[in-house]
Amino acid sequence: MEDYEDYEDDLEGFEDSERSRTRFDLFADDCPNCVDEHSTNLAASRWTMPLLKLGEKRYYLGIFFKANWYRASQYCRYHGMHLASIASQEENDRLEKHIKDFGLGHEHFWTSGTDQAEEGTFFWMANGRPITFENWNVGEPNNFRYENGEEEHCLELWNRDGKGLKWNDSPCSFETFFVCEVQ
Repeated sequence: MEDYEDYEDDLEGFEDSERSRTRFDLFADDCPNCVDEHSTNLAASRWTMPLLKLGEKRYYLGIFFKANWYRASQYCRYHGMHLASIASQEENDRLEKHIKDFGLGHEHFWTSGTDQAEEGTFFWMANGRPITFENWNVGEPNNFRYENGEEEHCLELWNRDGKGLKWNDSPCSFETFFVCEVQ
């Protein structure tokens, strides 16, 4: 990775897909669970994404830029995925371990959870299902109201108190990393 800047200079004039392929190669060098995968979905037709296989699910960690919840969701959909839905403690733990292994355990990550349809009733936007497994941080969700009137309606993973990645409701306009899930 030390030659990354020089490598970026060599990429001038290449399409974004070539630049992303290079990013995958650099990303995957440090990711034993990542797979260089070609499938029939839109993601593979655009470029090879650094997909992480945990159990039966495949994820993409959106760590190259931060986005609000809507943009993160749009990015995932554009690449044939959706923001992640977490159905069990095991799935939550696997995802948390991988994020921590990358040294990103202190960051925030969007999921597809939201209560925008009905305050206090969270569901997974990706599949329309109600949230049955929960891993909320103490005192969450609290729908905190900010001075500008914005409230917290989108679900993120966040290690607020050093006790691991727990769930937190946050303003959907907050820009952070995100987790996409392959459909």
